[in-house]
Amino acid sequence: MTTATATGRAAAEQLAALLPTAVSLAVSELDPAQTPDAATTAVRAHFVGSTSADLMVIADDAIAGALASAGEDVSAADALRPALEAAAATLGSGVLDTAEVVSLDDFLTDPDVEAFALVGEDGTAQAWFAIRVRVSAPRQAAVDHVPMNAAAERSRMRLLHDVELVLTAEIGHTRLPMRQVLDLVPGTVLELDRAAGSPADVMVNGRLVARGEVVVVDEDYGIRITEIVSTEGGQ
Repeated sequence: MTTATATGRAAAEQLAALLPTAVSLAVSELDPAQTPDAATTAVRAHFVGSTSADLMVIADDAIAGALASAGEDVSAADALRPALEAAAATLGSGVLDTAEVVSLDDFLTDPDVEAFALVGEDGTAQAWFAIRVRVSAPRQAAVDHVPMNAAAERSRMRLLHDVELVLTAEIGHTRLPMRQVLDLVPGTVLELDRAAGSPADVMVNGRLVARGEVVVVDEDYGIRITEIVSTEGGQ
């Protein structure tokens, strides 16, 4: 297994941001003690382009809730396809092959593979991502590959429309030393890094997707979307 590169980490971060999980996952170095067993089920896809790669995700437990709500017609490969596409996009132009469910086997022990743990807030690995990059792949490979029909791809993606994602609204942040956090009491006022009336951030699994203004709907707070944030502008 190779040392993590900027390319591998960028792919891992984009994938983690779009995993259909109930909690946000952060990218961490792989801990050998938490490496999944070789018999573990994984989802693999091949990316063909000027920079080609093999991508693999182990996330059965992390996406179990999303799969249960999506119904029997949605497989793990279907649910992870958007995340794999986001990871592959960091490699440049090319085509991502059909994702398939396979056994992990010895993929993580390959010396050319970069592997990452995707951890929750407690630091425990909830999923894993591995990538094997092959630079300067023959251009003919991309020409010979026949991508999935666009209509068929849209039809498959519709299967994921009922998968629930966690949306969070953030009105601002602040940083405090530990001693001030320990001194917090009811009535303490914290000054945030955002002016009154500024739009709130709408996050999906920790990724910025939109901004909006806070409103009240039947005595509950709500967000009126005022701006959709492009992928390039997201966090």
